[in-house]
Amino acid sequence: MKNAYSSPILNSFSSINQALFQLSKEDAERNGLTVPQLKALYRVSSKPDQGLVELAESLKLTNSTVSGIVDRLVKNGLLKRHHQEGDRRAVVINLTEEGERKLEDIIQHGSHLVDKLAEIEQLPKEELEQLFHLHSRILNLLTSQSSTGGMEQ
Repeated sequence: MKNAYSSPILNSFSSINQALFQLSKEDAERNGLTVPQLKALYRVSSKPDQGLVELAESLKLTNSTVSGIVDRLVKNGLLKRHHQEGDRRAVVINLTEEGERKLEDIIQHGSHLVDKLAEIEQLPKEELEQLFHLHSRILNLLTSQSSTGGMEQ
């Protein structure tokens, strides 16, 4: 049977995605944020001085959506926009001191997602490497232009 695993595969990824979203939602709501706002803070923290287009690409959201998210975070004092040194036309985004404190507080004192990820990181190294390898292969298959459906190595 060619599609014997289609439903279990979809159910598995859907369940993981829902669990991750629920943990993110709880973290965000507990801290007066939306999930996209919380994700934006994490992304800006991990890669300062990025532009709006780059942030939108990393969040997998449209530029206009991310612009609204950034606007609200700037208004709330968590992000700041400034011109990049050497190119006055380029605007980059960074955390404010308040944004850094808020994110640190979320991570240190109340992120269920961070706690669960720490538990996952305790899995044996070989299992994590196998997980990353399989995820990479699956992502390549899902995003490739080929419609053969084969699992070439």
